Amino acid sequence: MSNLADFLYRSAAVYPDKTAIVFGDLRISYQVLKDAAASIGKGLQQQGIKPGDRVAMSCPNIPQFLMVYYGILSAGAAVVPLNILLKPKEIAYHLTDSQAVAFLCFEGSDELPLGQFGLEAFQQVSSCEHFFAITGDLKTEEWRGESTLSALLSGSALDDPQDRGANDTAAILYTSGTTGRPKGAELTHHNLSMNALICSDLLMTDVNDTHLVVMPLFHTFAQTAHMLHAVASASTMVLMVRFDASKTLKLLAQEKITFFAGVPTMYIALNGAEAELSKDDRQIITDSLRLCISGGGPMPLEVMKAFEGNFKVTILEGYGLSETSPVACFNTLDQERIPGSIGRPIPGVALKVIDDGGNALPFGQDGELAIRGHNVMKGYFNKPEQTAEVLKGGWFYTGDIAHRDEAGNYYIVDRKKDLIIRGGFNVYPREVEEVLLAHPDIMQAAVIGVPDDYYVEEIMACLILHEGCELPPELVKTWARQQLGDYKYPRYVRIFQEFPLSATGKILKRELRELVKREDKGQ
Repeated sequence: MSNLADFLYRSAAVYPDKTAIVFGDLRISYQVLKDAAASIGKGLQQQGIKPGDRVAMSCPNIPQFLMVYYGILSAGAAVVPLNILLKPKEIAYHLTDSQAVAFLCFEGSDELPLGQFGLEAFQQVSSCEHFFAITGDLKTEEWRGESTLSALLSGSALDDPQDRGANDTAAILYTSGTTGRPKGAELTHHNLSMNALICSDLLMTDVNDTHLVVMPLFHTFAQTAHMLHAVASASTMVLMVRFDASKTLKLLAQEKITFFAGVPTMYIALNGAEAELSKDDRQIITDSLRLCISGGGPMPLEVMKAFEGNFKVTILEGYGLSETSPVACFNTLDQERIPGSIGRPIPGVALKVIDDGGNALPFGQDGELAIRGHNVMKGYFNKPEQTAEVLKGGWFYTGDIAHRDEAGNYYIVDRKKDLIIRGGFNVYPREVEEVLLAHPDIMQAAVIGVPDDYYVEEIMACLILHEGCELPPELVKTWARQQLGDYKYPRYVRIFQEFPLSATGKILKRELRELVKREDKGQ
């Protein structure tokens, strides 16, 4: 299998009438999904898109996401899925950095004017040649004077996906970093195909499963934990545009969901809304739901116990990063689950805990986690120096601090990278700090993660103002929200006279976090 899209074409050939997507009252079969992807792929080729070109897309969890994603792959191009919460300046950066030659963007809504933002960004990037609006109605032929997805769907279709090599890039996923802006992790057709197949095997997924997809499909977690391995298994996906605890519970019962994946924040909300369920719906969920997984951050034990008690289902945790396709380590159904552990390496993947010199450490000792295997990315797109910093001798240095026990189970104990994970989304402090420092009244900025009962981590901006300036925290939050995606801007703002510094003048963020804790406790 050379093209990741081959999974879709195979599932459509074997199960043409099987429901691939449920979206509200809409039911789309694997045959219809494949035909749409094949038409989009052909349409892109007719627009001059060549194998290896990068094509960006920005789309929420609607059927068009899968049509476009697999259409781009079918054309032999690399898909670049963008976070739908990005603002125009951020979108323009991603289009430029990925060297995207085309951009397919959802029209959006009054609440989220994604199409407006996307078109504005596209017009700023001369190297991106084509713009197509993804409209809710696939028959719409024009949007604000621009071509739509209808133009790509209206012609002939590919018989098969464009042939690609195993090491050719299938997707570029923008991911976390502690310095500078987000970097695009290049994942190959082999990377993602293997991860999809192994997920299907580990999770025992088959044609009888129905996924409830509430995680955003532009994120690596949902792409593999749901879409890629569901398509490989010819499973059904029930799509939700955004997470809502009450609606999620209703759909779990209504569609007799068998598989659910979420971040700890979602499980917290579902536990809170559980009392709304009728007795009959609760029984349907209990009878149908066979497995749940959690990722994007550590799952609080009490939250796990409450959810499992409510619905008599097992929640399994794992570990991965965009750079590892993403799954690298997982608690499996055939082994004893150890709360707090991320499990063991998946088949074909090796993990080791190393010291600062790259030497492997024995069990029980904390060190940086390194990963080697079929899941590790080619590198960061067009960034050889940053790639060399994390790929060494075939090993990917994660920047996370971990240890393993005698049985081979791994545990994440800290993050070496200065990274905040808010509700499952990675937030790069440096990027937020650079935006804050553009404010004329702010002299220094340090962004840290602080504990939060709902999002697990929340974003705090610690600021030092220029002499004589007064800047209320609410104004800082309002200003930052205008510059950053909704999941990035700081919800907490603290004004300082000075920061704890190292001998070289570096802000000591660990000490800053401790200082914040002491202030909150009134010490």
